[in-house]
Amino acid sequence: MVTGAAQGIGFTCARMLAAEGGRIVLSDIQQTQGEAAAAQLTGEGGQAVFIRADVGSETDCAHLIAETVRIYGRLDGLLNNAGWYPRAFLEETTTELWDQIQNINLRGPFYCCKYAALHLRAAGGGSIVNVGSINGIEGLPNLVAYSAAKGGLLALTRTLAGALAPDRIRVNYLIPGWVLTEGELALHAKTGVSRESLEKAGKALALGRHQIPEDSGYAALYLLSDESTQVTGTILNVDAGASFLPIQPGAPYPG
Repeated sequence: MVTGAAQGIGFTCARMLAAEGGRIVLSDIQQTQGEAAAAQLTGEGGQAVFIRADVGSETDCAHLIAETVRIYGRLDGLLNNAGWYPRAFLEETTTELWDQIQNINLRGPFYCCKYAALHLRAAGGGSIVNVGSINGIEGLPNLVAYSAAKGGLLALTRTLAGALAPDRIRVNYLIPGWVLTEGELALHAKTGVSRESLEKAGKALALGRHQIPEDSGYAALYLLSDESTQVTGTILNVDAGASFLPIQPGAPYPG
C-alpha cells in the first residue's frame, strides 16, 4: 500500500512494485489522478486499485488499511510517501499551517502504521518504509514545520523499529534527496527559480545530477522486499551525497 501515489515519487514506486509482481493499493487525496494512476498500472499488466484517503484523518487511514486487506486478503508492505512541504519561516508559520503540515507528514504515517501493524503481524511480518527528508535531520530555516514533522517521523521510525521487531516487522526511513517532481518544479517556478538554475544546482551535487523518482523506487523495492530482512531502523539516503558532502562553491541551491 502506497500513500501519495497519484503522481511523483509515490506513483513511480507503485509502478515499480507492480512491475515486480506486487499487488498494489495506491492512495491519495486526489481522486481523479489516483484513479488514472491505478488504471495505468492495470493497463501495463499490473494489479492495482485506488482508494482515496486523506492521511491526516484517522478514520480515512483506518478505512484505507481495512479496504486493502479486504481486497487482497493480507498486507505485506506499507510505503508512507504522502507529504506536503509549503515553505514558511518561523514568523510566517501560523498554528493552522503547523497543524496541517504535521497532519500530513507525521500524523498520517502514524495512523497508517498503527492500523497496518495488526495485519502485518498476522501476515507473519512485513515492511514499513517511511519517506523522510534530509530536513528531518538538518532542517532549512524556511521549512520549520516540515522539518519538525520529518524529524518526528524519523523518531517514530526508530521507535517502531524496536517495538515491532519481535513481530518481524521492519521499519525504515528513506530519504529521496532532491527530486525534481512536477510538484517541486511548480513550487520553484512560483518563486522565480528557473529550470536552468535548478539544473546547474543539480550538477553541483557530488554525483552530478538531481535525483529522479526511479532512484527512490529502487530503494523502496529493496526495503519492501525480502532482500532486506535484516534491515530495520535505518536511514537510507538516496541524495547524491548531499547529506554529507558540500555543494560546490557558488552553485545555486534554492531552499
